[in-house]
Amino acid sequence: MLDPSAALRPKTGASNDERVIKLAVLAVGGQGGGVLADWITDVAERNGYIAQSTSVAGVAQRTGATIYYIEMARDTGRLPVFALSPSQGDVDILIAAELMEAGRAIIRGFVTPERTTLITSSHRIAAVSEKIEPGDGRASSEKVHATAQAAAKRFIAFDMEKIAADNGTMISASLLGALAGSDALPFTRESYEQAIGAGGRGVKASLAAFGAACDRARGIAAAPTSEKAAKPVAAELKSTAKVSGPETLLKGWQGLAARVAALPEPTRDMAERGLKKVVDYQDIAYGGEYLDRLDKAVALDNAERGYALSIAAAKHLANAMCYDDMIRVADLKTRSTRDKRVRKEVGVKEGSVLQVTEYFHPRIEEFCGTLPAGLGSYIESRPKLAAFLDRRINRGRHIRTDSFTGFAMLWFIGGLRRWRRRLLRHKVEVEHLERWYELALSHARKDYALATEILNCRRLIKGYSDTHARAQSKFDRVLSALPMLEGRDDAADWLRRLREAALKDEKGDMLDGALKTVATLGAYPGSVDARIAVANLATL
Repeated sequence: MLDPSAALRPKTGASNDERVIKLAVLAVGGQGGGVLADWITDVAERNGYIAQSTSVAGVAQRTGATIYYIEMARDTGRLPVFALSPSQGDVDILIAAELMEAGRAIIRGFVTPERTTLITSSHRIAAVSEKIEPGDGRASSEKVHATAQAAAKRFIAFDMEKIAADNGTMISASLLGALAGSDALPFTRESYEQAIGAGGRGVKASLAAFGAACDRARGIAAAPTSEKAAKPVAAELKSTAKVSGPETLLKGWQGLAARVAALPEPTRDMAERGLKKVVDYQDIAYGGEYLDRLDKAVALDNAERGYALSIAAAKHLANAMCYDDMIRVADLKTRSTRDKRVRKEVGVKEGSVLQVTEYFHPRIEEFCGTLPAGLGSYIESRPKLAAFLDRRINRGRHIRTDSFTGFAMLWFIGGLRRWRRRLLRHKVEVEHLERWYELALSHARKDYALATEILNCRRLIKGYSDTHARAQSKFDRVLSALPMLEGRDDAADWLRRLREAALKDEKGDMLDGALKTVATLGAYPGSVDARIAVANLATL
């Protein structure tokens, strides 16, 4: 009987001169897959090989990557027969511009353990299916790594996107460097560099990223770039120095950093991240308020518990204090860093004009939230007045931030943050934060695990405008089950299940079912219905 897979294997009698090397590149839009394929073809031809490059476009950016397929063979005077697309089990080298693309290549059969060198960047681009889940919908990167190790003959993975970004170029340059560093092709490093140089555009940045990735693939630790690796704290917090001078700002930050250094070691990393976030959001004094609140949790914690309560408090206090409001949105949209990021993502050439249109749809709630607390409360307490103003405010607006008028309007709104503590939205958010935080800490001594889960429930609150209102509704509904759970040995586990149910779907149907389960469990703990409900909810 004939073996149908025999055609997929290299001919055993073929010499190295006749052997066809087969290489596939998987990349999505904007990652320079076409440039990478051209570079590889150029390198092959510079080394006396005949090469052919083809491409098969994906359906859309995240439903299918473009496959660039290259076949090459040494020029022996006889023209080889090249295929137009890769076949399962018949790829020598596969390069993926993102981790999950490597996983898709394995599923499609392009990676085989006896043959394929798999090169991929370890960074992630979230798929649509991951983004739409209200909770953490990210697929497991660890599983892809483990599968790739088993599926490929050689597996090379590190963050090539970061190397490219640090050197101001596209990931195609660092992917080429990883290919050169893998020695999977019989070509010298110099020939790769010559191919990059022949392009004539962005050569310096591309060569820098190529060299760093090549060294990394060969196991040489890259030296940190002096400017970007040693960015001073004052530069990170420059946006908060609108009133205070840089010396005063730096001194205040150093005082807060010293307080973080005095915290128990397990909590320091999260506390430092949270501190940076709240100071960037508001000012140095706001960072002091953050640490004052965090100290309350640390005082109730201990090493035997692993400081889980303090770590949760450090994370969720920062998120709660950095709520999204009109001021925050306007501030972020008028920062110079955002303009640079947009220009880079769009690919705007030096000297070209970039036109940016921002879309806003404020409700009366957002408008009142930016007013002084007394005035905002006065309007909200009068439904007719609020409705009258809402008819004039609650409509979509397009603001051109590349124009002086549009930018100045958002810049003015963003500048209101110096008065944020006097505004209605801040008053409402602080009152809600204090109720939630005191509720959690009040349970710390009698049920440590439950207190930690109450803190973790804060992750339910996110977003802006309508999204924030829906999220807070879910948060309130989850915590409404606390009276039914208090005193139970498994109260923390039940609260966690309720939170996960709330995160599973946008409509809240799973949360409704979970709350009914808790109610049934409390009313009829030994009934058949209760046991069935518990079994169903145990999957969360």
